[in-house]
Amino acid sequence: MGSTAELLASVSGRLEAELRPRLQGLFGGLVRAYLPQSWVFRTEQGIASLRVDRDGHVSVVASADPNPDVTVELGYDRLQGALDRSRGGTGSAGPVTVTPHTTRGRTAFDYLRPKLGL
Repeated sequence: MGSTAELLASVSGRLEAELRPRLQGLFGGLVRAYLPQSWVFRTEQGIASLRVDRDGHVSVVASADPNPDVTVELGYDRLQGALDRSRGGTGSAGPVTVTPHTTRGRTAFDYLRPKLGL
């Protein structure tokens, strides 16, 4: 079992590859309006921040962003299961606490929640 940052980093390239083409055209302008975003993930394996800049580049840092758009608290297995499910896996059950800190963070999370399996 790795750290929360390692788990998020392992999928950051896939997330970026899915997001960047969606930033083109008229719909891309709507998506871009919600960027940048920073989400903090807290699990028993640590804290990590997933950041997406205005150009769709995804990065992960092994610390809590001081001004996140969303904080997600869940078990490591639940996070791993959600990421697996978003790739077609079976996922994992468990409680999730989501705290939106910005309106755009709430909107983005509400849109992405089903896609993330959370």
